Amino acid sequence: MNITTDFIIHCLRRAEHLRLSALIPGAALIFTLAFSTPAAAEGIVVRNARFELADETWQVSADFDIQFTPTLQEAVNRGVPLYFIIEFEVRQPRWYWRDKKNVFAVRERRIAYAPLTQQYRLSVGNFSQNISGFDELKRQLSSLRGWEVTAKDTLKPGEQYEASLRMRLDTSQLPRPFQVSVVASRDWSLSSEWHRWSVTP
Repeated sequence: MNITTDFIIHCLRRAEHLRLSALIPGAALIFTLAFSTPAAAEGIVVRNARFELADETWQVSADFDIQFTPTLQEAVNRGVPLYFIIEFEVRQPRWYWRDKKNVFAVRERRIAYAPLTQQYRLSVGNFSQNISGFDELKRQLSSLRGWEVTAKDTLKPGEQYEASLRMRLDTSQLPRPFQVSVVASRDWSLSSEWHRWSVTP
C-alpha cells in the first residue's frame, strides 16, 4: 500500500481545523460553507432493488448511485484502499411481537489503486478484477447482480415480508492515520439509507 505522507498530513491538519472551528462561535459554519460541496451531490442511493427466486435460491440485484466526495476520490488515487459493505435483510412483520428476521446477509467490496500499474482493482471475496479508469471502477462498484442470499424454502409462499438493502463505506477498515479525519469531517462519510420494499413469495 503506497500512501503518501503529504496526503496523511493534509487530512490530519484538516481534521485539526475542524476541531478548532467548533470552539469559535460562527467559525464552524463559515468553514463548512467554504470547504464543503452540497450534501445532495455526494452519497449513495439504492435504485432498482430486486429480490427474486432463481435456481432454487433467493437472489438480490440492485444498482447503486454512488457519488464520492472529493476527499475520498483523492484518497483512492493516492493508494488508500476503501471497503464497502452491502447489507441485506428480510423481516416478517408481526403485530403481536417484534418482527422476525428471516434473512441477513453481508457482502464486502474492496477498491484500491496501484500506482505502479496505474490500474484500479475491485475485489469481491476471492474474485478480483483490474480496471483502467475511475469512472469504470465506480460503475462496477455500483452494480449488484445475482447475489445468492438464502435457500428457496426460507420464505413461505403467500406470506408477506419486508426486504431491506443498503451500502456503506466501512470506515473502521481505513488505515489508522485516517481515523481522526473520519471523526472530524463528513468528507469521509459515504452511505445509503436503508431501501425497503415488500415481498410476497
